[in-house]
Amino acid sequence: MTKSELITILSEKYDNLYHREVEKIVNCFFESISEALARGDRVELRGFGAFSVRHRESRSGRNPRTGESVDVVAKNVPFFKMGKGMRERLNK
Repeated sequence: MTKSELITILSEKYDNLYHREVEKIVNCFFESISEALARGDRVELRGFGAFSVRHRESRSGRNPRTGESVDVVAKNVPFFKMGKGMRERLNK
């Protein structure tokens, strides 16, 4: 599902809201999660899952095309852990 599909589904489900209002709400929701992760905070949505940031150390990698060794810099990456409710829905 894409963000535009989500907005369309929500605007059809809640016909008292305009499409542009739903779009603002969804954009605000995703922006709030992104800002929290950028600060290093953890975002937990009960029954769905939790988003957090994990640090990956620098390492030596390999270019698959040439076989040449390359240095991969350290970075922070988003991580999602599925919640119990989501796991139960997926594994019925």
